[in-house]
Amino acid sequence: MPKVSVIVPVYNVEKYIERCLNSLVNQTMKDMEIIVVNDGSKDTSKKIIENFMQKYPEKLVYLEKQNGGLSDARNYAIPYAKGEYIAFLDSDDYVEQNMYKDMYELAKKENSDMVECDFYWEYPDRVKLDIGEIYHNKKEMLEKVRVVAWNKLIKREILKKTKIRFPIGYRYEDVEFTYKLIPYLEKISFLKKPCIHYIQRDNSISNSYNERTKEIFNVLENVLDFYKENEIYEEYKEQLEYIYIRILFCSSLLRMVKIKDKKVRRKLLAETWKKVNTTFPDWKRNRLLKKKSKKNFYMRTLNKITYRIYCSIFRKI
Repeated sequence: MPKVSVIVPVYNVEKYIERCLNSLVNQTMKDMEIIVVNDGSKDTSKKIIENFMQKYPEKLVYLEKQNGGLSDARNYAIPYAKGEYIAFLDSDDYVEQNMYKDMYELAKKENSDMVECDFYWEYPDRVKLDIGEIYHNKKEMLEKVRVVAWNKLIKREILKKTKIRFPIGYRYEDVEFTYKLIPYLEKISFLKKPCIHYIQRDNSISNSYNERTKEIFNVLENVLDFYKENEIYEEYKEQLEYIYIRILFCSSLLRMVKIKDKKVRRKLLAETWKKVNTTFPDWKRNRLLKKKSKKNFYMRTLNKITYRIYCSIFRKI
């Protein structure tokens, strides 16, 4: 049994996939498998993968399916994974040579259900280091976790038992996956070094702003419903309320103000305000908002008037 399985969905990334796979086949961890899922690519990605298969047949597992999107490709690969731990990597990103060896050794040393590492935001003209906050329990994790799947090493047994998967058909799939997984993680460890180069592309899905930005509403509703159905909503209500308002009033809002279609933009901004105040009418009383931070201060100042002012300001930035 391999120690780590790395799942790499591939769709039309001929410019990036070679660098990604090179960073994986040259890992210092030898006992690992790389599961490459060709999600219906129409460019030369398949040919590049086949070249790697010929050179490294003992390291790569090749899967091919009709295009279904990132979530569908990840979900498709999970049952094929044989590793003690599973990792996900986007095919336009690449990793440091010691990443999976260091993460696995830490996981074994601390008997962890999940290990998280830091990473670089890599822009065409600059690089930014992303250092995460350390959390000590599930409630803190809900509040502080970076909701991306690709900087984490997750015990496969947990995914097998819980059957938690990525939502198909929505953007922001990592948000739903991460928040649903948290209640089942008893021990989390942190590798305090940057191991991933998160490539920022202008034409990537995460950088495209249109009416599909509203899918964050569905994703957050799915998370709340999950906690209610599993009868753990009340236990985590304070944290769920906080992340709901923070996501909609911060990261999601910054995406919505960049939508070029004025009618769509105004509609979604109005819907955001309504969603928050309907789902959590007393959100201003949330205890976590009292913690000192620029983000919390901004959210505490929000009302109907300041909300419109901030939207206008963010639109111009």
